[in-house]
Amino acid sequence: MNLWHEFTRDPVIFISFTGLAIVIGLCAFYAWYFLYKVSHAESDEK
Repeated sequence: MNLWHEFTRDPVIFISFTGLAIVIGLCAFYAWYFLYKVSHAESDEK
């Protein structure tokens, strides 16, 4: 059973992992954005 073949042939698996990748990407972006804003807010107040 080739995992890559199953991933590309089954639309349920493909859409699920694509959606999961988008959600994880958004979580990573907002974590970075939050830390960026917090670090610059502290430096602006001083």
